[in-house]
Amino acid sequence: MTVLTNDPRAFADEALAGFAAAHAEDIRTVHGGVVRASATPPGQVAVVIGGGTGHYPAFAGWVGPGFAHGAACGHVFASPSASQICSVARAADNGGGVILAFGNYAGDILHFGRAAEQLRAEGMDARTLAVTDDIASGPADNTAPRRGIAGDFSVLKILGAAAEAGLGIDAAVRAGRRANAATRSLGLAFGGCTLPGADRPLFTVPAGRMSVGLGIHGEPGIAELPLPTADRAADLLVDRILAERAVAAAGVGGSDRVAPLLNGLGATKYEELYVVYRRVAERLAAEGLTVAAPVVGEQITSLGMAGLSLTLTFLDDELEALWTAPAATPAFRRGALAPRPPRTDDLTTTHRMPPVVPGGPDSRALGARLAEALLTVRDTVVAHEARLGDLDAVAGDGDHGIGMRRGAEAAAAAAREAVALGAGAGTVLAHAGAAWSERAGGTSGALWGAALTSFGAVLGDHDGGTGGGGSGPAGRNGSTGGRDATDGARLTRAVRAAVDAVLRIGGARPGDKTLVDAAVPFADRLEAALPSAGFAAAWAQAARAASEAAEATAAIAARLGRARTHGVRGLGSPDPGAVSFALIVAALTPDSPDVPNVPEPEPEESH
Repeated sequence: MTVLTNDPRAFADEALAGFAAAHAEDIRTVHGGVVRASATPPGQVAVVIGGGTGHYPAFAGWVGPGFAHGAACGHVFASPSASQICSVARAADNGGGVILAFGNYAGDILHFGRAAEQLRAEGMDARTLAVTDDIASGPADNTAPRRGIAGDFSVLKILGAAAEAGLGIDAAVRAGRRANAATRSLGLAFGGCTLPGADRPLFTVPAGRMSVGLGIHGEPGIAELPLPTADRAADLLVDRILAERAVAAAGVGGSDRVAPLLNGLGATKYEELYVVYRRVAERLAAEGLTVAAPVVGEQITSLGMAGLSLTLTFLDDELEALWTAPAATPAFRRGALAPRPPRTDDLTTTHRMPPVVPGGPDSRALGARLAEALLTVRDTVVAHEARLGDLDAVAGDGDHGIGMRRGAEAAAAAAREAVALGAGAGTVLAHAGAAWSERAGGTSGALWGAALTSFGAVLGDHDGGTGGGGSGPAGRNGSTGGRDATDGARLTRAVRAAVDAVLRIGGARPGDKTLVDAAVPFADRLEAALPSAGFAAAWAQAARAASEAAEATAAIAARLGRARTHGVRGLGSPDPGAVSFALIVAALTPDSPDVPNVPEPEPEESH
């Protein structure tokens, strides 16, 4: 477990600061991560990688010539935010475009995708590449949903070498995608990992057993088997990966050459790995496979998890040349590269936040009320953090409570700062949404950030429709005021815009066991009850509907996100995202409104 911490909430930031201090000759810090300390040739494609803290040397340890140009670093087991990724990409760009590469997780897909859109809007040629190597998390005939685990190293090494070789962005992306299609991984765990500050591991493995097909964020495996000998463990890994040999090697001409990575997950150390690799090498030779430049050691860990994984990448001439090409990073060095001069440019301007434009007087008053409401949101999340984490640990990685707290605290602070600068309601929520997204990271960070921003976009910064006395969501005193029906209608439209943003960005639908399962009933009920009940009473009725819907997710098996792989495991337990949404809207409910009986809206298939 992680023993040496200060404030667990600062663990990721302090780990990055220490890494930067230890490797000042190799990397420089920017907002959101690190970039190479050495200069890169003009026009070279930039490879920006990233993911959560807790996987060292992934991802910051792979930054350097021959590998990545920069790494965006999220919180523990959480993706970096879109704004962090954009910041690192701006600092890494050399005029040849940027490839954003990451493991295939919902939060990373959302944040890296949004970052690519933003960078393209700024005029940069930005592409994305998601690694999908984990055979335990999807069928052989449909690899798109598979997670990126230790194969991140193999694919990203080849991608970085392609950029170093001077390939243009189209050719480099093709090389990375070919490497991904030719890469397969499987992991085994003998014990779970513990998040900084937590008092127990995310999952446990009974004595004398092992978990097969674990994730690198503390997700439990898909099966438990008796603990084998080292040779039997090696045989299991080789057999299961080579079951997909024909498909994996098809894109490289049916090659009989492989690049192996035997990876330790944090607590299983080098001597044990070498004992296992001895058998892996024997088995690969017996299968008629030629090994190219094997890597044995820790390349993508999961804090202090006891376990290991095997990755095989099938190679043709191009991929082998890129795999064996030189690289010089803090955590991985191969061959020799000529020394490069240091960067001397200013990296303090990579993070761009829109300036605060003062709003109209009524809108400023509403912005202040919304900032108060965000304090209520923060306090609610903090009070329920442990429960939300426990719910998430059932079939996920257990960090939902931590992420929600980080996001809510940051949003409340950003809203107060915007109010102090005279911001209107729209800008207050835009700044709050950006802060939530950045500090929380992960899927929930992206969704809540987008929801707050979309809510604020409907309200805007100018007076008219919803003013300082309007019936907005409750502040810390639980009161929503009582201006008129126009205010309630506009706020209801804002709620619908926020929910629509979650649906659009996250891709979930009711029944997938996500936040959407509470958010859609909430918006539906609010709209149905508003005409006859008034906004305060309608909100209370909608909050009750959200709570009931959240609890009902206990009967649903997850179909999206990290919990998808272990969907059945979550039966009997409600979705943490739906529960946190319901808790928040309940906390924002006015005190004791008179809630009339309003017929339930007809269910719809999608929104």
